[in-house]
Amino acid sequence: MRKGVVVAAVLVMGMCAEEAAAQQPPLLPAKDVAALANELSGETAKRNLEGMATFHRQRGSKGFHSAAELVAERLRQYGLSNVEILEFPADGKIFYGTQRSRPAWDAETGRLYVLEPATEGTHRMGADGKAASDTSSIGKREKLLASYDGEPVALAEDSESADVTAELVDLGDGTNERDYAGKSVKGKIVLVSAQPGAVQDLAVGKFGAAGIVSYAQNQRTAWWGEDENLIRWGHLETFSPNKTFAFMVSLKTARSMREVLAKGERIALHAIVNAGQHPGKYEVVTATIPGGDPKLANEEIAFSCHLDHQRPGANDNASGCVTILEVARTLRKLIGDGQLARPARTIRFIFPPEIEGTLALLNGKPEFAKRIKTAIHMDMVGGGPATKAVFHVTRGPMSLPSFVHDVAWAFAEWVNEESYQFAATGRADFPMIAPEGGKEPLRAEYSAYTMGSDHDVYQDSSFRIPAIYLNDWPDRYIHTNFDTAANIDATKLKRAAFIGAASGYFLADMTADAKAGVQEAVSIGRFRRDVTMRERIQRAPDLGCLLMLQEMGYETGTSGALQNFLDGVSAGPSRSGLVTGECHPAMTPLEPKVVAAVFARKAEPKGPLAVFGYDYFADHAKAAGAAVPKLLGYQSLWGGGEEYAYEVLNFADGKRNVQEIRDAVSAEYGPVPREMVEEYLRALEQIGVVREVK
Repeated sequence: MRKGVVVAAVLVMGMCAEEAAAQQPPLLPAKDVAALANELSGETAKRNLEGMATFHRQRGSKGFHSAAELVAERLRQYGLSNVEILEFPADGKIFYGTQRSRPAWDAETGRLYVLEPATEGTHRMGADGKAASDTSSIGKREKLLASYDGEPVALAEDSESADVTAELVDLGDGTNERDYAGKSVKGKIVLVSAQPGAVQDLAVGKFGAAGIVSYAQNQRTAWWGEDENLIRWGHLETFSPNKTFAFMVSLKTARSMREVLAKGERIALHAIVNAGQHPGKYEVVTATIPGGDPKLANEEIAFSCHLDHQRPGANDNASGCVTILEVARTLRKLIGDGQLARPARTIRFIFPPEIEGTLALLNGKPEFAKRIKTAIHMDMVGGGPATKAVFHVTRGPMSLPSFVHDVAWAFAEWVNEESYQFAATGRADFPMIAPEGGKEPLRAEYSAYTMGSDHDVYQDSSFRIPAIYLNDWPDRYIHTNFDTAANIDATKLKRAAFIGAASGYFLADMTADAKAGVQEAVSIGRFRRDVTMRERIQRAPDLGCLLMLQEMGYETGTSGALQNFLDGVSAGPSRSGLVTGECHPAMTPLEPKVVAAVFARKAEPKGPLAVFGYDYFADHAKAAGAAVPKLLGYQSLWGGGEEYAYEVLNFADGKRNVQEIRDAVSAEYGPVPREMVEEYLRALEQIGVVREVK
């Protein structure tokens, strides 16, 4: 958090640093805040996390089912209503909107051995990844290099059964044909630095490799590649016709292998895999706390996480799931005990596989999408100091203005102040400390929209459900075998649970009487958005006009969203957030106005085009003979191709023309040529996602 922003925010709220400890909590009565703070337990959440992290929770797998059963059992134990595990068939053929269902994947065995060398002067690889000389013959002894039983992350997702003994060939990256030049790959196992799915069609499909060993270093952060002992989660392409197996090894092991191979010496491996895809189902756990107002009980505030991940997957994303589970326990108990009034609206809790499960739910049961007014999505909310995590309250996209993010930030900022006051002085009314957790201040950040989890689905223009996104980033152990319960902070879980519970409970019971308090929260949010806008103008003065108009449109849209919420109106298409109007004479628009085409998104298919394990655009564009639009590979100041594509489609509402859409996404992510935006929309028209409005 920048110092200048903190000082200005304090001035806006009319307080000084010495008064921070006495600040009244926002939006909710102090007694309700005290009840939540006293009941929420970081330890209870962490105990649930320790159990969940024992399961390898791949979509449709036995491990996922066990985790789903654990969650459902806890929800029943906590007294939640309507506890169900909803099932949606997943066979690779059924579509849920833009998501092609991926068949379930299970693994029983995955073991990779290094064989003793056949001739004197060759090398074997020890289990520690170090090379060692030996003169034994192949087949006398095998040393275990990787085991699914011990480290499930060692076997790449979507691997297929095999029993292969073959030499290892180093391809470097492995994603370009030049990596294969002069190398005999057929029938061999290839060593690559890329993700297995990025090389399988070349290595296996074109050059006939028998399998893959990868040391891919995904999720680039400042700590990227620093710990050479990490084993990173790997994936094969679900729908590739070139079925194979892949093992993931540490950077340390890969370097040792490469050193041996660089000397012209041989490494022989034996891979035994019993795994594969099969027709199955997406399972989505759900439960409710019914609302108490007959007129509003059919409206829902949803808490969401994603239950799937590799084992242990503690922060990503057992942390989000156990935190909303703790919110469920706490709210149900306090309401049942009479410490909190039953809210007017229903509160729902949803535990799906990431993105694909949410798409299955909202498409397979459209009544859910109609009832949900707001989603509170938690994906990675428990990272302790060792993870280097920064906690974010992330706003929605500019295409969907909403006040709900300001509600969440009001509670988060209050927790920031209380937790800092406690850390700095040892005194605070609500330090939100878990006995087994740390005492560091939270220091949550109020962040612009970023993509990458189920909040993208809710806020897509198909559904237009505003989503509060609570998340950690960076996290140096994400997608590795070191993402363990030991690195999760119980205090962080408690604080995330409080921000979510307070926001959800407030929204579930919000009436017109609370409008003034919400407007105050929105005004504080507006101040922060204004700071961000002015920082961007300093970096990109040519965008000043667009940025100011975008902000004006967003704030107008936020006010409209608040009134719609109170009136029970869904967040349908509107021109909220539109970049339009006249610039100050000292500012020039990005380019002169032109007569431009207008596009409208069709009612089907529903969902973003960037889904999970399947590329809707690429698949349909190939079938339609459409070229790959330049926008998808474009990078600018604050975003890249995926972000531009998401928002261009969201802004295609049948009212904005291409230039207005270009202006809107330029203000959000940086300048982009109008021709790129139109080319992408024409490609979407070609595959039947949008239509031109004549």
